[in-house]
Amino acid sequence: MTPKLFSRLPLVGLLAAVGLSTAMTTAVAAELDAEAIERGKAAAVTCVACHQADGSGMNIPGGESWPRLTGLEPEYIVNQLKAFKDGSRNNASMLAFATMLNDEQMKDVATYYASLPVTQPTLPAVDEALLKHGEKLALKGDWDRYIVACTTCHGVGNQGNGVTFPGLAGQHPGYIAQQITAWKNETRKNDPQNLMAVIAKRMDDRDVEAVSAWLATQPAKGQE
Repeated sequence: MTPKLFSRLPLVGLLAAVGLSTAMTTAVAAELDAEAIERGKAAAVTCVACHQADGSGMNIPGGESWPRLTGLEPEYIVNQLKAFKDGSRNNASMLAFATMLNDEQMKDVATYYASLPVTQPTLPAVDEALLKHGEKLALKGDWDRYIVACTTCHGVGNQGNGVTFPGLAGQHPGYIAQQITAWKNETRKNDPQNLMAVIAKRMDDRDVEAVSAWLATQPAKGQE
């Protein structure tokens, strides 16, 4: 990778820093607070309609998709709820639900979902050439267009890196595509130093579809 390529990226310092150890991640389900799990289960009743009782989410091809919450870091979920509340993520439904929760309830809900087993999404049929293109973008990027590989920030296997970069592997393809599009359109603005927005705006529609489709086929953290 040449200095010229790095010079075109405003966030090279951040990209170097995201090699943080996954040892920094929060406790596994066995170590979670049992009382918090029960409180979170009660508070999460409003989440079930979209995210399902098992936290697996939903993917409606050609329509809206809701993310799988299981397998995500609890602190990451809390941060996203706060982002909906403060407007740095824009979703009318989630704004209403996030506003119902205080900080402690957000932590409880996140702990509850962290305690559940991770499921793999049901995937639509996808052209093999599209998957190959998605794999290249996810693992190697496209430096001719200054598109950084997903794994650079999202960790080994794109299974997440700390509480800032969520696991993408095994997430619903429609949801991944929705979020990339949200960064392109600047309706989501809670990424560190505008990193995702910069990358998303360099991606065309085929890139978005391809990388979303390929990431969805990969095992999520907890499924190895």
